[in-house]
Amino acid sequence: MTPLEVARLRLANQQITTHAGETPQDVVATLGGIQAQEYWSALWAVGLRLDKTTKPDIEQALTSAAIVRTWAMRGTLHFVAGQDVRWILDLLGPRVIAGSTYRRKQLEIDDLILAQSRNLFEAALADGGVLARYEAMSLLEHAGINTSGQRGIHILRHLSLEGLLCQMASEGRQSTFGLLDVWVPQSRTMDREDSLAQLAYRYFSSHGPATLRDFAWWSGLMVADAKVGIGLAAARLANERIGDTTYWMPAKSFSAQVTERRVHILPGFDEYILGYADREIALDVIAAQKIVPSSNGVFRPAVVVDGRVVGTWKPGNRKTASSVEIFSPMDPADARRLNEALSEYDRFAGRSAASAVRLLPN
Repeated sequence: MTPLEVARLRLANQQITTHAGETPQDVVATLGGIQAQEYWSALWAVGLRLDKTTKPDIEQALTSAAIVRTWAMRGTLHFVAGQDVRWILDLLGPRVIAGSTYRRKQLEIDDLILAQSRNLFEAALADGGVLARYEAMSLLEHAGINTSGQRGIHILRHLSLEGLLCQMASEGRQSTFGLLDVWVPQSRTMDREDSLAQLAYRYFSSHGPATLRDFAWWSGLMVADAKVGIGLAAARLANERIGDTTYWMPAKSFSAQVTERRVHILPGFDEYILGYADREIALDVIAAQKIVPSSNGVFRPAVVVDGRVVGTWKPGNRKTASSVEIFSPMDPADARRLNEALSEYDRFAGRSAASAVRLLPN
């Protein structure tokens, strides 16, 4: 496989160029999870992988808990399908919780504080209600539990990793929390081996071609566990060796469908870029500096041409058009494709004024 072939296969398997899903939960379940620390970005990450969907469609899936937002892979916020949330948390949560022991000690969060917090939320949310983040913090403060610094969010994260809380659709800029057992009363549970096999299959069938290193990084699993997962899922996957590295991918390839040149506008933190330990397929040195300025861990929205990042963009609002910065040469045909992609985002976001980018002739 050439780098271009790898890029096109990833775009197809991630459902960016091939929209196989019919609902938001279909997309999220297929990918295993979608990075969601930035809420609007996560909404568009789902939307760009569906035909003619809108922002309210994705938020309705969150409101009904068909999708939930929780700390999952690597202990970072992700959208996961409601039907999958328990087995994913059972598999990945304990290692993240164990890895946070020192931080809990620093913040002086002990087992008694966690038990008190658990009881407070169980009582406050038992009727199926939700609390905005500021309301959750107030609930803790009124009970004498200090939420200053990072104490409050760390408590919410811990209780979410345990499977007590999950996040619903946001209210403005405020995330909301409900009880997982109330909002998702039924979801799959599996033993550890089945969970490892399922997570490996979900990852490589949606992110492939990808490597063991990519999977271990994305999931947060130990390499030994990631290897076990691949071994258990191998019969349902294909693989190809390039040099000393084995790339895993779905047994059925989309390659025949993705030979045409495409332009996409991806949200910040999109799985196409962030879903791999090695990002050289999508990013050259200049693009990496532009997408993650100052190496601060914040991934900006990206303009992608045929699988390569060539620019960044910023969504507009009701009064202003989206802005675009292109740092690689772009011909008029790609500029037209970019305008189409911007128009599609405007439609998704419910914006009446279309965005546009115009390139000066060389």
